[in-house]
Amino acid sequence: MSALNTENVLRVGLVGAGDFGRCHLQTLTSLGEAQLAAVVDSDPERLASISDVPTWTDLHAALREAEVDAWIVATPTATHISIATALLDAGFPVLLEKPLAPSLAEAGQLASHVTGDSSNLMLGHIVLFNSEFRALRKEVVTRSALRHVSCCRMRSTDHLERYPGESPLFLTMVHDLYCVQALVEGAEPVTISAQRRLTDTGATDLVLAQLAFPGGFLASLRAGFVTPPGMPDNGYDRMELFGDDWAARLSSNPRPIELWDSHARSPMSIEILDDADGSVGMLAEELRCFCRVVRGQQTVPVGARYTDGMQLIRWMQALQDHMEESDAG
Repeated sequence: MSALNTENVLRVGLVGAGDFGRCHLQTLTSLGEAQLAAVVDSDPERLASISDVPTWTDLHAALREAEVDAWIVATPTATHISIATALLDAGFPVLLEKPLAPSLAEAGQLASHVTGDSSNLMLGHIVLFNSEFRALRKEVVTRSALRHVSCCRMRSTDHLERYPGESPLFLTMVHDLYCVQALVEGAEPVTISAQRRLTDTGATDLVLAQLAFPGGFLASLRAGFVTPPGMPDNGYDRMELFGDDWAARLSSNPRPIELWDSHARSPMSIEILDDADGSVGMLAEELRCFCRVVRGQQTVPVGARYTDGMQLIRWMQALQDHMEESDAG
């Protein structure tokens, strides 16, 4: 690891060149604050299409040879802890994509590797950096008490084939859970419950969840792989909030650009855009925040700290346990 020169752009390495890793790759390419300096993926075919950036199939070789200041991990959830541990032990700051780990026990294995203020580990909770959600959080803190939030996050039915073994709880509802976590400033729920629907093959294609918090605040969430082929691939995301004397609605996906040819399309289904003029949107803001954290210019924001990730995993584990109990009943 070479010394960080705060006068130059941050040299960033990326582990994982799959679907979301590609989003990071493309955003970093046109982000003024950072330079993509290394890409690691175990699949040589994925690396073959990457030009102008050094690539490795072996992480440990990259740690020895790459000239980077920090790393981003965008690999399958099951690999997060082992990869993050290797990077943290080598002395690098890490941006780890959601969710933190597949289980609470695995997530806890990182505790001894993370600093008390989480300055060496930031979680990639991308929706926290969505411009609409950031504006909404400002409204919440200036108004009367929030009483209820309802979240709906739906994706196409082919997600069952594209992400075998994944549940809407861990793949998509996780976004709304950490939004709720941010809205309640990390308060713990007093009750957690959930239900799921199973397909004929035993896969989960729909999850319903409820979290009740002290003071009467209730969060209800729905996530599923149920939208038909005629709808955009990324489905839709909605959030409705209700206070004592106010209400708000957030429709972050699809964003208000629609296009039709053989079927409906949403060119900006999510707030990620990169081109020759630079990167904008929530992923770009997440990466800019990570750059500032690495340079010591700001602390890891609430919702993206290791302790926040551990709390979220506890919630998700409780929801999973309740779903399985409901199945048995």
